[in-house]
Amino acid sequence: MNKIIAKEQWSEKVFMLWVEAPMIAQKRKPGNFVIIRLYEGGERVPLTIADADIEKGAIMLVVQAIGKSTIKLSEMKVGDSILDVVGPLGKPTEIHKEDGLILCVCGGIGVAPMHPIAEGHFKAGNKVITIIGARSKDLISMEKEMGKISEEVITCTDDGSYGEKGLVTDMITKIYERGDKISEVIAIGPAIMMKFVALLTKKYNLKTTVSLNPIMIDGTGMCGGCRVLVGGETKFACVDGPEFDGHLIDFDLLMQRQATYKNHECKVVESM
Repeated sequence: MNKIIAKEQWSEKVFMLWVEAPMIAQKRKPGNFVIIRLYEGGERVPLTIADADIEKGAIMLVVQAIGKSTIKLSEMKVGDSILDVVGPLGKPTEIHKEDGLILCVCGGIGVAPMHPIAEGHFKAGNKVITIIGARSKDLISMEKEMGKISEEVITCTDDGSYGEKGLVTDMITKIYERGDKISEVIAIGPAIMMKFVALLTKKYNLKTTVSLNPIMIDGTGMCGGCRVLVGGETKFACVDGPEFDGHLIDFDLLMQRQATYKNHECKVVESM
């Protein structure tokens, strides 16, 4: 059992939890995730490790309450315990000292899995610039945390309610056109956002890595729900990734697969 030791509500459906998991806190690396199970017979839910505190023996999880299990998790209180927390899983992010900057592009809740990756690059001595984009101001999160590990943080919203009005791709173009040397673009967020980031950066000939955490289901490669075409080859986000070359992903097929169980998921939530 893993006890929840702290909890914050960041927006209507986004919650941050600190969960006791001492061994995972010690061993986790940027890019790793965990699989949680709330109760016996419950579904397996993959969540990226957003941060860790070795002294407290805890990991930070950020959850968006949109499905049955994530809604139930968001309703849990400090002192409640999660039945299973398994990890760290997934291949860690490859981090090296680069000549140019690392541009971290976050869409919505994608800022949570981006945090340890940006932190890893920052500790490696790389210049980090972070772009955080969301539909509106209330969906912007972790701006202060990213500011501690970034030379610059640019926020943008679709409706202009906070930061600059526009999309993350608009901000990428601004940075590229002002002449900054970009060694790598890392994008994490909704599949449609990652698709258009990859299309733009391919035009600019910029190395681009995307994280496919959002499409994972059971985290073992057995269910096949996270399979994706990468350069024409079938890969599984949970065991082969979750990070891949963004220019090789078949995003249209990925999004088509994501929509397969949408109606069923809606019915389950409605029945709660």
